[in-house]
Amino acid sequence: MYIPRHNLIKNEADIRTMVASVRTGWFVTVDTNGIPQATFLPIVWRHDTVVMHMARANRQWRALAPDSPALIIVTGPDAYISPSWYEQKRIDGRVVPTWDYTAVHLTGTATAHEDPEWLRTAVTDLTDVHESGRSHPWAVPDAPPDHIDFELSGIVGIEVAVTRVEGKAKLNQNYSEADRRGAIDGLSHEPFPDASAVAEQIARTLQD
Repeated sequence: MYIPRHNLIKNEADIRTMVASVRTGWFVTVDTNGIPQATFLPIVWRHDTVVMHMARANRQWRALAPDSPALIIVTGPDAYISPSWYEQKRIDGRVVPTWDYTAVHLTGTATAHEDPEWLRTAVTDLTDVHESGRSHPWAVPDAPPDHIDFELSGIVGIEVAVTRVEGKAKLNQNYSEADRRGAIDGLSHEPFPDASAVAEQIARTLQD
C-alpha cells in the first residue's frame, strides 16, 4: 500500500484497535489463472493470525494451495473533502478536492480448513466476539447440534498467517490547522454517515 510518511499509522496497537472496531475485511487472493478474487468476510485477528470462513460454494477457497499469498483489506470511515472548506481557498485558491480515509492491509499466507472441529472452534470464536456486549448474546450451543452440524457442512474455514501489517490514515495531516478545521466544519454539515466519523478523526490529528 502506498503510504506517505505523514499518513503512516506507526503504532500497531492503534491498527489492531481499528481492525477490531471494523470487524470485517476483504479477503483477496489470485486464482490459478492469475485472476484476482475477493470476498467480504467477518474476521477475528489475534496475535499473527486472522480467522474467518466463507460459503463452501464460493470458488475462491478452491484455488488456495497451502500457504497461498493473501491480502486482507480493512477500511474505516471515508469522506469527500471539498476544497471550498479550506482557508487556503480564500487566500489564493490553490487547492483541490481530496478523499480522506483509513485503511489497513494485512498480508500473509492463507490456508483453507474443512475439518469440522476446526470450523466449530472458529465459528464459536467469531460468534463470541461479535455477540459480546449484547444484553442477550447468542451462542453456538443455543442452536440444536444437528443444525450446527448442517451449517458447518456448508462453509470452509480460512486462516491467514499475517506476515506484514500496514496502516494508513489519510486525514489532511499535511494541511494547515486552519484548513483542517475548515474540513471538520464542512464535514459536520454533510449528510453522509461517515462524514462525522472522519471529522472526529481529523480533529484528533490536531491534538497530536
